[in-house]
Amino acid sequence: MKRLIRSTLLASACAAVCALTAMPPTASAASPANSQTLAFGVDPTFPPFESKTPDGSFVGFDIDLGNAICAQLNVHCKWVEQGFDGMIPALKARKFDAILSAMTATPARRAQIDFTDKLYGGSARLIAPAGSKLQPSVDSLRGHRIGVQQGAVQESYARAEWAPNGVTIVSYQSPDQIYEDLSTGRLDASFQASVQADLGFLRTPRGKSFAFAGAEVKDPRATGDGIAIGARKGDEQLIAKINQAIDAIRKSGTYDKLAHRYFSFDIYGD
Repeated sequence: MKRLIRSTLLASACAAVCALTAMPPTASAASPANSQTLAFGVDPTFPPFESKTPDGSFVGFDIDLGNAICAQLNVHCKWVEQGFDGMIPALKARKFDAILSAMTATPARRAQIDFTDKLYGGSARLIAPAGSKLQPSVDSLRGHRIGVQQGAVQESYARAEWAPNGVTIVSYQSPDQIYEDLSTGRLDASFQASVQADLGFLRTPRGKSFAFAGAEVKDPRATGDGIAIGARKGDEQLIAKINQAIDAIRKSGTYDKLAHRYFSFDIYGD
């Protein structure tokens, strides 16, 4: 009898605890509508926008922007590391609330997720050995190997525009892998976001023998509508709150103060 009573009490206690701690299967681990935490998905391989320090901390312009947005919303920022090519599926799977990882808002991505107002602009350029005559055109690149970031808008553009015309497009999981193969001659050039390539490679010691090749590619397929924060379809309340926070930090001067830590030019653009 004592054993039966003890078992019954334990079962009841367990049920009570489980009922208090259980989360609905469709709930996000951090839902800003009901929580004091805003979880951002980030791929920390894009300095100066996002990278990881030796102690595991996330740093960069996007990280600073995210923290400023969270401060404006009076919530705690949580950063969830995720590979860029799996970012949208992870968002849909509710691993985090929004994507803040230098993601370009393109028509193809807008078909899957929604975006906030623009955070900053995003042009694209070819990077090649200094003195190279390569240009970002089919005629110039035919027969050459061009490195791109896996999942980036530049990859989509290169595969649609150049790959069918004799240009070999090689995808990499991180910019560092691209720079390694550029440095060793396994690539003839790379096609990337201009600012990231400039500050993350060309202005570093290992990029001293390289330069931009040709003019900016202004095709919307390669530049999209600028960089923005991605959110799940139908999450209008979250998008509205983030847009209000973006507007507030721009009007207060916080945005410019953060941008000047990293850039000597207008990162926002037109």
